[in-house]
Amino acid sequence: MSNKKRRTKPRTRNETQKEVGFLITEAAYDVICSQGYTRLDRNPEVLTGCRRIAELVSSMTIYLMNNTEKGDARIVNALSRQVDITPNSYMTRKTWIDIIVMNLLLYGHGNSVVVPLTSGGMLGDMVPVSPSSVSFVPDGYQYRIYINGIEYDPADILHFVLNPDPDRPWKGMGITTAIKDVANNLKQAAATEKAFMESKWRPSVIVKVDGIAEEFSSPQGRHRLAEEYLSTTETGEPWLLPADIFEVEQIKPLSLSDLAIKDTVELDKRTVAAILGVPAFVLGIGSYDAKEWDNFINSTIHSIAQGIEQELTRKLLVSPQWYWKFNIASLYSYDLKTTAEVYSSLYARGIVTGNEVRDKLSMAPMQELDKLVILENFIPVDKIGDQLKLKQGGGEKDGQDTDSDKKQGI
Repeated sequence: MSNKKRRTKPRTRNETQKEVGFLITEAAYDVICSQGYTRLDRNPEVLTGCRRIAELVSSMTIYLMNNTEKGDARIVNALSRQVDITPNSYMTRKTWIDIIVMNLLLYGHGNSVVVPLTSGGMLGDMVPVSPSSVSFVPDGYQYRIYINGIEYDPADILHFVLNPDPDRPWKGMGITTAIKDVANNLKQAAATEKAFMESKWRPSVIVKVDGIAEEFSSPQGRHRLAEEYLSTTETGEPWLLPADIFEVEQIKPLSLSDLAIKDTVELDKRTVAAILGVPAFVLGIGSYDAKEWDNFINSTIHSIAQGIEQELTRKLLVSPQWYWKFNIASLYSYDLKTTAEVYSSLYARGIVTGNEVRDKLSMAPMQELDKLVILENFIPVDKIGDQLKLKQGGGEKDGQDTDSDKKQGI
């Protein structure tokens, strides 16, 4: 026997196991690969709630405030215009904030990164970064940010966080984990409803036919019978059928209520609303409630806005007396009548000027309404002491007797 080892001949590509591949459309992929992870931005309920939050936060004006001994006053300068009007040369403030909030809620999993550009010590464009281009690397208690492979110091980057990670507080977790299972349930319910509505086994009328009839023995014969007796030229035209051959019965098909899908979907939508912190009526459950809306503004919207305010204040401002503030009051559920009554009352008490009232009612200012007035006479505040009823004598003028005094013979 030969002691030589048999050399194994390498197999060519044709001799290897056959590989099968195929191309499918995105719609076909969703049907074939329906199990597993579901992207939250493809769930209508989740996307609707997140979009509503982003729209509200982005619609608020950003104020640059100065903390003084007499209270906080708004500052209007080039910096306030840069952040509130032109944060980026290619987008408006609303679009810029909208991107930040949507990255926080959905695409960035609780993290949104913005790179501020400077030139000569002046703030320029603030560029939102795609979440897919950002990575966070722990460095002990600290961390580093990498954008497209380039390292950045977190002190030089605007990093907005939602739902901090308990192990890494500088990183957000978002809402993905809490809402994933509910989103899968809603997706399955939508698929079940679609399959049910498209099912061909849902006839509303059953026609019994004498099976002995010769025409009923083949599909062509049955089709010919239907064309001859059941087909009509006008809507609502009655059928004329031989009583000894046909018998018509009406049935009630199975409905979605019988499957209890409606109750399940409503429960899941309420769960999504609770996780996102939006009122249930935003997702189409229940009716509008002004108190619930105001609570939504005070809790969810105000919380996200405060996170953005504090990061902007911490990274963009040097003066310890300055800070950024969203105009949260603009989102409360106030109708025009309530606004007019409240500010008219404040105007009558000398708390606001007439032009401030006109501004709340979207009216142009008037030169005569820049002063504070008070009481029923609407006199300037600094002229209150000149009222006749406050002078000694209850109405005497420069020592002259009043008409009432003369009548009494005084």
